[in-house]
Amino acid sequence: MSSLTRVWRPDWPCGVQMMRIHKRGGGDPTYRIDDDRHWRGIRTPQGPATLVLWSRPALGEVHAEAWGPGAGWVLDAVPGLLGADDDPTGFDPRHPVLVELVRRYGELRIGRSGLVMESLVPAIIEQKVTGQEAFAGFRMLVHRFGERAPGAGADRSLWVQPDAATLRTVPSWEWLRMHVDPARSRTVVTAARVADSLERTLTVPHDEAARRLTSLPGIGRWTAAETLQRAHGDPDAVSFGDYHVAKDIGWALTGEPFDDDQLEEFLEPYRPHRGRVQALLGIARLHRPRHGARMAPRTHLPATVTRP
Repeated sequence: MSSLTRVWRPDWPCGVQMMRIHKRGGGDPTYRIDDDRHWRGIRTPQGPATLVLWSRPALGEVHAEAWGPGAGWVLDAVPGLLGADDDPTGFDPRHPVLVELVRRYGELRIGRSGLVMESLVPAIIEQKVTGQEAFAGFRMLVHRFGERAPGAGADRSLWVQPDAATLRTVPSWEWLRMHVDPARSRTVVTAARVADSLERTLTVPHDEAARRLTSLPGIGRWTAAETLQRAHGDPDAVSFGDYHVAKDIGWALTGEPFDDDQLEEFLEPYRPHRGRVQALLGIARLHRPRHGARMAPRTHLPATVTRP
């Protein structure tokens, strides 16, 4: 299969490290990193695609190559994916830690994939469960109901998420086999039924997009923020309600973990760039030390389920 290529020259020092926000756990079947090249399997409005990105900082270039029916679409989307649509004007890092991170990483831009369901589905699967359980459920969903990424992606065992039409047909017992409980599976199926409407939230202001997302049963503030950060490129979206985010931001900036209320109060002066603070700390991988054993996965879901 032949590929399409693109060389993009952004007007700011732009690497591809922010792509990591789209990686769902260490075993994400839709994402690979190979010698600083970031590979993704992506379902576009024009069909599946494989995209690989790498940067050449000395030349001020980002190189992209893509395969599949959606190759042209993903190449057109590269600038937005890496933050060309973001405007960091007015962001004042003010805190010494953030000042140092801006000095180290430069002008951080928030990218937008332009694909709502791609970000929303794994976010729903990650609701109120351990990372181990969430990432395993997502892997099983992609392997059972997705498809191999086209072209060079297949050689790297890269996959593409299932489309909305497929998600609508996944039976309840299959969700249970993937250890996705009925509350989350109902939310995924409900979202899949109105997928076209959800994709149209890309054309409205971020506050309105959040309102429309959270109007669906089962989608709350955290799930909407996780989607807005990735699909819409919202620089103000913060993952309130996350088990780690408030604690980690508080520890990184004050030496003491925050709860959500403390985090919201602390970040208020950064509005409308509150999410940029989270992104900066995330890219630097600053988080409080993890003590003791990790939370065990839940055991109330059956290991095997017989078809009704």
